[in-house]
Formats: sequence, structure tokens, C-alpha cells
Amino acid sequence: MSDNIIFKILLFPFSLAFAGIISMRNIFYEAGLLKATSFNLPVINVGNLSVGGTGKTPHIEYLVELLSPYLKIATLSRGYKRKSKGFRIVSFSDTADISGDEPLQFKRKYPHIPVAVSESRNIGIPLLVKHNPDLQAVLLDDAFQHRSVIPGLNILLTEHNRLFVHDMLLPAGRLREPRSSYVRADVIIVSKCPDELDVQERESIKSLIKPYPHQKLFFSRYDYGNPYYLLDSSITLDLHSNMQVHLLAAIANVEYLLRYLEKKCSIENVIKYEDHHYFSEPELEHLDKIIRENDEQERVFITTEKDAMRLLLHRHYIASKALPIFVLPVSVEFLDEDKSGFDASVKQFLLNFKV
Repeated sequence: MSDNIIFKILLFPFSLAFAGIISMRNIFYEAGLLKATSFNLPVINVGNLSVGGTGKTPHIEYLVELLSPYLKIATLSRGYKRKSKGFRIVSFSDTADISGDEPLQFKRKYPHIPVAVSESRNIGIPLLVKHNPDLQAVLLDDAFQHRSVIPGLNILLTEHNRLFVHDMLLPAGRLREPRSSYVRADVIIVSKCPDELDVQERESIKSLIKPYPHQKLFFSRYDYGNPYYLLDSSITLDLHSNMQVHLLAAIANVEYLLRYLEKKCSIENVIKYEDHHYFSEPELEHLDKIIRENDEQERVFITTEKDAMRLLLHRHYIASKALPIFVLPVSVEFLDEDKSGFDASVKQFLLNFKV
């Protein structure tokens, strides 16, 4: 996944081999040689073609807030890097290593909705219904590549600065499927857009993606709230230019987040780990050392909501050292008139759904 052109050239033959494997699998599904399952309740998938960083989690949360006042909904995720196996209903008291960071985030933010994890989505959905007989819709997290389930509404995300049309297959690029696979999407969302996106650029992106007649294209951005203290969300922080901030993140990419923070405060450094990294106590000791080196300045750590789930595994250490780790909440906003268009598309799918 390097941006170095030499590495891309060297890795290209492996990408061709990977393309052959994935394309053959897709042909088998299209021909019916591999079976895919549809369900008698609405299933909405939010996924992407790349290995991460497009904003699936905030967009799932957008759908939760859009639909949960009217429908009994649930979320189903794989539970990446969890220690548990098989199907599991996520509890509010779970930890990230048991249920996965993103599912736990869903449960902590929306305790009233069922959240489950399962490596197999076509097994997980019936078990979700068994545990929740009144369930009316399921939101699938990151299942675009998992062809064993046929979602009723397939939402594909692509990042504004990393459109899938410019990317390559793994390992030379970040794509998990050939670019042509976007044909399976019903809705395409260009995520992490700048606050202002003029009509000319929107049309340029549309001409690059070339949506099919059955597809709708929308544009979204992130809206960040005030950071809150990791161990007590009632304690909030107002970012200002004199504040020395260390960005602590184990997510796919930090560029969009970093651009936002640079407008609000002084970024002293970025402590970056691989996506879904589980923090160790020596790494937290390093954070403590950073704070103690110069306690005359106002220094804080800013982290993401997803990272917070894994950091809470070290709750006692963080409390004992009074580490000033603050969590930056994020939500999705659609640009211009796209909110009404997207909301209407989802509601129309639900209204038209037939068993």
C-alpha cells in the first residue's frame, strides 16, 4: 500500500494475481455457483472497496440516528481483532478485545439498539433475529466484499482525497476488489469532503466515478464536537491556539482529522499506530513521560472515539497517572441538498421493501 511508485511497480504482479482470485470468486457468485442469501427483512450495508479510512463507522451511526426513532434496528459487524469467536451479542459492559472496538462504540453510544458481531454475516443475521424477534432492519458494517449476503441497499463509501477510481488492488494499492465492483452499489457516498465543495468539483468527481443509472451519488463531510475526557465524558475541552496537542491515533489515516485540528490548536506531534492497534502499558508510560517532561505547558492528547474503546482497557493506569486523554467526537453531515436526497433514498428503500 505504499505511495512509492517503485514499490507499486514491484508489487503490481501480485496485484494481478489477487485480481484473478477475486474476479473468479465474483464470477462464481454471479453464475450462482457460490450461493448468496437474501433475507425477509431490510438489510442495509455500509462498505467500501479499500482497506479502510472512508468513514464507515460514522455513516453507520448516521443511519442509526436516522432510523432508530421509527424502526427496531440492529447493527452487525465482524468484530475485527476481537478475542471472542462466532456470533456474540455485544454488551455495554464488554471490552474492545471481546467485541471489537467499533461494535463496542456502537453499543456505548446507542445502548438501546442491539449490536452483534459475527465472522459470518449470513449466520449472524438469523441469530440476531432469533434474539430480537421484533427486529425490523439490520445495518451491516463493512460487508461490501462479503458476497454471501445480498443486502437490500448497498452503500459504498469512497474518500474524497482517495477516490477508488485512482487506486490499485492490494498489495500495490488499497483496493480489496477491482474498481469495476462498484457496480454492485446502490448508493455511492464521497466521504470526508472539504467544508466547501463547488459544483465544478462535484461534477468532476461524478465524471470520474461514472455512476450507473441505478446508482445515486452523494457527498458528505465530518463535523467534530468538543473533545471530552476519556474517563468522564462530562468533562469537555475547548481547543484553542495556545494548547499543545499530541494526536494519538490508531486509525487507517489521520490526514483529514489532522487538517481539522491544525485549524484549532497547535499540534506538537502525531503518535500514529496501525489501524485497530491495541495499546500496551509501555506505550502509555511513554505518554506519561511526554506529559511530565514539561508540565508548565497545557498539553493534552486527542484521540478518536474508536481508539478510546481500546484505550479503556487501560482505564486504571490512565486514572492513576491522570493522563489528559480527550476523545474527539465525530458525526456525518451531507453537503448542500444531499442530506434530504440521501435520507429520502433510504426511506424509499424501506417503504418499497417487500418480503
